[in-house]
Amino acid sequence: MNLAAFDAGIVLPPLLAGLLVLASHVPLGRLVLRKGIVFIDLAIAQIAGLGVIAAHVLFGETSSGWPVQVAAFGTALAAALAFRLCERRWPERQEALIGSAFVLAASLGVLLLANDPHAGEQMQELLVGQILWVSYDRLWPLALLSAAMLALWPLLRLDERPLAFYLALAAMVTASVQVVGVYLVFASLILPALAIGDRSGRRGLAWGYGIGAIAYGAGLFLSAMQDWPASPVIVLALAAAALAAPRPAG
Repeated sequence: MNLAAFDAGIVLPPLLAGLLVLASHVPLGRLVLRKGIVFIDLAIAQIAGLGVIAAHVLFGETSSGWPVQVAAFGTALAAALAFRLCERRWPERQEALIGSAFVLAASLGVLLLANDPHAGEQMQELLVGQILWVSYDRLWPLALLSAAMLALWPLLRLDERPLAFYLALAAMVTASVQVVGVYLVFASLILPALAIGDRSGRRGLAWGYGIGAIAYGAGLFLSAMQDWPASPVIVLALAAAALAAPRPAG
């Protein structure tokens, strides 16, 4: 480990990205666990990624900006509406349907990239992300969405309004997956929420935020020091922090 090689200027943007993802994903993760639909964010993230892949195929691999964003948010919102319909009509099969949607979206993405010489790189970026190389200018849409959701949280009443919950989750997952990748989106949503346990209210949220922030900081530090890929290290750090977190007494 070479501490002299540590560059705070490189680590700060991805750390800010992680904190922005946690800002929305910790409270949303508690609702996901309460509803018992753990893999919904994984499915929505994969479907949003399918929209990104489709936009790249249609508009060219260098395409960026509004076509990609419209495709990503459009497919994610359509998935959210479909999952809400599944919840109403087939609640006992919802988790199986969500898992099936994930597999179908992943398979379609592979088919769309079958003739692309850079397919492996694009799939890896979608799943693992490139958080270590994120820049500040890519964070402002996520920052605005996160701030809006947290500010409106009392009015949205996501725990009482299922459709609002699905749409909010789709919007936040879509914005986050383009910054940190599918794996970190899932880990950020579920692992801090698991660590919260039975802690309620602001105390529980503070606990989840603290565990997530420590894990992101430790993961980025280890990644920079050991020259390891950042996203897998952060996922492992989130898991370790969630396992090590003491459970509430009683």
